[in-house]
Amino acid sequence: MNKNKHKPNNKLLWLLMILPIAALACGISARGGSEEVDVSASTSSVTTETTAIPETIQNQVIAPTDVQIQPAPSLAEEQSTLISLYLNVNPSVVNITTYIVEDGVAYPSSQGSGFVIDLQGHIVTNAHVVHGSSQIDVAFSDGIIEPAEIVGQDLHSDLAVIKVEELAPDSMPVELGEVREIVVGETVVAIGNPFGLGGTLTRGIVSALGRTIPALTSFSIPSSIQTDAAINPGNSGGPLLNLEGEVIGVNAQIQTNGATNSNQGVGFAIPVSIVKRVVPELIANGHYDWAWLGVMGTDMTPTFAEAMDVSVEKGAYLSAVVDGGPANNAGLLGSDGTATVNGRNSPTGGDVIVAINGEPVSSFDDLLVYIALESSPGSEVILTILRNGEFQDITVKLDPRPDSVESLLP
Repeated sequence: MNKNKHKPNNKLLWLLMILPIAALACGISARGGSEEVDVSASTSSVTTETTAIPETIQNQVIAPTDVQIQPAPSLAEEQSTLISLYLNVNPSVVNITTYIVEDGVAYPSSQGSGFVIDLQGHIVTNAHVVHGSSQIDVAFSDGIIEPAEIVGQDLHSDLAVIKVEELAPDSMPVELGEVREIVVGETVVAIGNPFGLGGTLTRGIVSALGRTIPALTSFSIPSSIQTDAAINPGNSGGPLLNLEGEVIGVNAQIQTNGATNSNQGVGFAIPVSIVKRVVPELIANGHYDWAWLGVMGTDMTPTFAEAMDVSVEKGAYLSAVVDGGPANNAGLLGSDGTATVNGRNSPTGGDVIVAINGEPVSSFDDLLVYIALESSPGSEVILTILRNGEFQDITVKLDPRPDSVESLLP
């Protein structure tokens, strides 16, 4: 992997996608170091009051996941489960080495992991593992090494698909799980090649859900899984598995303290919900088109509400809209002023999105997730907004996401 640092945009959050979270891409560079993305983690807690909202979104309650807590397995039972899982899945996890050709000589450039997704030889990995490579070798658990070609890659989700002509005899496609069945606290397993050590299994738990992490572009990856299972350089592209041996995420990044590129107990995996959307398109077409709204924003807060003299304290506040973007074309408005509340400068005048297609929007991240996972370029969404103290619905036709947003920033 290259040494180039990929840092998320520090300007206000982009729709699809900026929300601060510390992260580090975790491939191994054969020429030293790993690809780092260091961002200050920040969270906020907002106490809200009951507010008047349109009838279309009143009484809508997001029910908690119906989770049945099972008795904790005995040590012997868990050990047996982990052994069986490893024996079944490890033959489908591969060690990926990439090369760059310079002056006719191939030099190793990066190393990572991947997993078999079908019997046609397709293998899922991270885009940052294979992006820019000239040659790719895939090593299976039985020692067989096969050359591979890139079928497709998506820098926005940091996913890629490569293909070998022939799979190793024991390599079977892994099963994909369901995001809605994942809960914080459940045991998970990572299998990969940390520091090039093939076939390594580590165990941990899901420590958080719904994280938004940096991509290889100006946008970000929503709904990512946080885990304390040990993930280190070289684990990139390998599977994060539940105890049924189903893939629930693709290991991609770790958080560091800046002094080391090794695991600090906080790792991130791209959720299987994104894998299921992106990978089939990469196999079929070589690329994936994300929907784009074209706004900058942040979470609505009580301070914003007081500054704008409105009662709604939850929603996605629009600080700016991109000229010529879908939101701008539909007439959405960004901030046009500031006010001081309790010594804090607060933007004023921007629209507040409180629902999308009738689904409540409590934060800017809610908006990001819906656009990313529930919509496509060319589709229309109905945004319920609060403007000048009044609610109204605005229909927006979404565009394909541009390759970069840097030139579009105000």
